[in-house]
Amino acid sequence: MARTDLFDGISEFLTVVRRGSFRAAARELGVTPGAVSQAVQTLERRIGLPLLHRTTRHVALTEAGERFLAEVRPAADAIAGSLDTLANLSGRPSGTLRLLVHNIAAREVLAPVLPAFVAAYPDIAVDVVTDTKRHDLVGDGFDAGIRIGEFIDQDMLTVRVTPPFSWVVIGAPAYFAAHGRPATPDDLAHHSCLRFRLPDTGDLYRWEFEREGVAVTSDPPGQVTSDDSALLRALAVAGLGLTYSSSQNARRELADGRLETCLDDFAPARDALYLYYPKSSRMQPKLRVFIDACLRQMREQSRD
Repeated sequence: MARTDLFDGISEFLTVVRRGSFRAAARELGVTPGAVSQAVQTLERRIGLPLLHRTTRHVALTEAGERFLAEVRPAADAIAGSLDTLANLSGRPSGTLRLLVHNIAAREVLAPVLPAFVAAYPDIAVDVVTDTKRHDLVGDGFDAGIRIGEFIDQDMLTVRVTPPFSWVVIGAPAYFAAHGRPATPDDLAHHSCLRFRLPDTGDLYRWEFEREGVAVTSDPPGQVTSDDSALLRALAVAGLGLTYSSSQNARRELADGRLETCLDDFAPARDALYLYYPKSSRMQPKLRVFIDACLRQMREQSRD
């Protein structure tokens, strides 16, 4: 085999695995799905084994594909890191920065940060995936993620990128006028509560409080449950009941008076949005300058 052919098809294979389909991989690579399929088929012929199970909409790794992926992905990541490092000898960070962010982070962090960032670093392409579910950050090819601190695994390095915020129980003024305000978390049993289901596990999110320095949780009754926090806030604005939210997520409704807080004396410890990345990862210049941009934005936000 010619040395120039050594890596043929590997990039296409890795992209198909990461994106989950030939069509999505083709969009990322800027080629046709047929070209991606042909490249992977050529790679399979070279190896002599099928690497992917193909269906109409999805692909799955064969046993040989799983083993091949485990062998080549670390090498591909190392090569990409070396290319980034060499490119940065010019003093201009470059490469593709892949971010996995919670939808709150997309709005509260990326929307204000990215305009100035992409203007300052034209050689860095930013690829953002917005998802509330947990992912294998390294396995899925992301450089970093951004989400609420309590939902980040302990084996990650973290950098706080927003001012701290509180966890609050919120409802519409009309709801409080009609049903009164709960005085303690126990009173929630007598209220209509709008409950949040965690998208990644399907579990109901238990409302967290602090009573005399002791953390307590509540699973209040409610007629409506959803994994969409924006829907729950909209229903709370409509007077349907109380819901539990970060003050950051509900700040617009709280600021204009559509929602009000209750049980503030029982609020748990404050949290924030954090950028996180694996402890085992090298800090690439493209990530370093992005973190710096996020920290500058946070300082400006804190002064407002």
